[in-house]
Amino acid sequence: MNFKKSIPIIAMLLVVLMPGCKKDDALSVYPSGTSSDPVNRASGVARNKAIAFTFKEEMDPLTINASTITLTQGSTAVAGNVAYSGKTATFTPSVMLAANTVYTATITTGAKNLAGTALSENVAWSFTTVNATSNLAVVDLGASVNYVILAKTAISNVATSAITGDLGLSPAATSYATGFALTNSTGYATAAQVTGRIYAADMVAPTPINLTTAVNNMITAYNDAAGRPSPDFTELATGNIGGKTLTPGLYKWTNSVTMPSDVTISGGANDVWIFQIAGNLTMSTAIKITLTGGAQAKNIFWQVAGQVSLGTTSHFEGILLSKTGITFLAGASMKGRALAQTAVILDKNIITKP
Repeated sequence: MNFKKSIPIIAMLLVVLMPGCKKDDALSVYPSGTSSDPVNRASGVARNKAIAFTFKEEMDPLTINASTITLTQGSTAVAGNVAYSGKTATFTPSVMLAANTVYTATITTGAKNLAGTALSENVAWSFTTVNATSNLAVVDLGASVNYVILAKTAISNVATSAITGDLGLSPAATSYATGFALTNSTGYATAAQVTGRIYAADMVAPTPINLTTAVNNMITAYNDAAGRPSPDFTELATGNIGGKTLTPGLYKWTNSVTMPSDVTISGGANDVWIFQIAGNLTMSTAIKITLTGGAQAKNIFWQVAGQVSLGTTSHFEGILLSKTGITFLAGASMKGRALAQTAVILDKNIITKP
């Protein structure tokens, strides 16, 4: 036997202990030069996490499959899809993982390198998903909760809309609230299209200070929603959530989110949803969000760094916290609040406070 040629293969198959682990711990070993994501004993793992394992060298793709890479919760196997690219094998669950639950990922000795050499023993590691979402707190809107629409630069309307709730505009003046045929009063204005009052920064006291407080609270609420840690779901459906049923929890996307088909938000009356969206939020024409199980629009928060566009005759549910702007296309409706750090644009819309 040529021992010099055998050394690289032997080195690949060496099993080393994770720091602080004992030899008899079945979840403590990796082959030398490999890594996993999440790492062994990780906690707070997102419930739609794709499980990845990177080998020291390239493996035979035919041996990287659902038989050699598994994910289990106790003795129950989790359904999922296995992929292999470069040196990395990935197991993507086809169901949402349970909250605050330990899962075990395993790679069996059926996995072989290109030379046909198998792992010397099964490799297994565990991780725990994020805590149960029942403790997710609502986003405190402060004084901005007093407005169904609140904007900083403009509220533009194409008649005829039907809005239930107060409108606020600051630091922009009354002239930037257009398309309402306003009737001015002391400290506010009214309009036939609004069941409520319209406030702007140039109206008499105490309206200006009230609006300044509301706008500051809106920004604080946006930052609160954007800063919530440990999401339950990350990059769900790569941002295309059409057709999805969204259970309570914290969701995070680093890009844009689209709704090309109807979406269901399902949960109890006290459950909370926070959606962190780094890009745009776009809802297609005639698409609807439906709430089931007692879910309430007042407990659903959409934090959007980019533009929000709600399609013609679409229906939206929840609190929109937009850093850029919100546009309702013709005939779109919403039960919730439109709180924008720039402008809100309306076009024959029905907007109702939650």
